[in-house]
This record gives sequence, structure tokens and C-alpha cells, in this order.
Amino acid sequence: MSPILQGGGGALVLLFGLLTLLVQLAIIVWIYSDAQQRSDQPAFLWAIVAFLAPLLGLVLYLIIGRR
Repeated sequence: MSPILQGGGGALVLLFGLLTLLVQLAIIVWIYSDAQQRSDQPAFLWAIVAFLAPLLGLVLYLIIGRR
């Protein structure tokens, strides 16, 4: 059996979770700062959208959020 399947994959799962969290936070921060400069809508609303649905929020912001 693979070491990951035997219980040794806990650190790998934790690392993947932390990496995912960091990417999501980076998306939220980038959307907020970019929306302050390039959007007619309030930046905090775009940050909320990105918080609730990070990838979908990013796509929506890039399509309809920027001037």
C-alpha cells in the first residue's frame, strides 16, 4: 500500500489545504485592491463575492467588474 493511504498523507493534505487558503486570500486581496482603482462598484462587494466563491468571483470580476 502507498504511504499516503496508510495515514502518512496527513502532512500532504495539510500542505495542500494551506496552499489553497493562501491562493484564495491572494485572490481576495488582489480583487479588492484592483477594484478600488478599476471598478465602478464598491471594492468591498467584490471582495465579498471573491470570499464566497473565489474562482467564480475572480472570473466574474474579470468579465464584468473592470472598466
